[in-house]
Amino acid sequence: MKEVKIETILQVFTDVNELSKDIQNLMATAIEARENAYAPYSKFNVGAAILLDNNEVVIGSNQENACYPSGLCAERTAIYYAGAKYPKAKILKMAITASSQNQLTDKPIPPCGACRQSIAEYEIKQDQPIELYFMGAEGKVIRSNSLANLLPLLFENSVL
Repeated sequence: MKEVKIETILQVFTDVNELSKDIQNLMATAIEARENAYAPYSKFNVGAAILLDNNEVVIGSNQENACYPSGLCAERTAIYYAGAKYPKAKILKMAITASSQNQLTDKPIPPCGACRQSIAEYEIKQDQPIELYFMGAEGKVIRSNSLANLLPLLFENSVL
């Protein structure tokens, strides 16, 4: 038997103001997208903004449906749109923000498992990491230089 140690390194910023201007702008775009979320069931609004290597910014917000699980998360809405509209562009950075309509969300909210797997697919496809920033409605922001930090044992196409 052999033990394997998996280690993740993330950067934690006190708040958005500690980020570089370009990331502040990307997060502001994600916050705007969050306002367009359709979340009448969960009351949990999520917004995402993606910066592509062609300098385009693509947004997404979660879109729910009474027929669960027919809705779609903000991250996948944005990443699939980026793949459909700009299929040759690489995803450089993604900003994600989440807020509850019922209570203050002041802790960073990372992507769900399905979104992690979807982001991983694009990271593998483009053979380049995607820098992720995520936060709640306010407070700390976490930065990961790759989705692999959040999903270290990726399920990927080489196993198929």
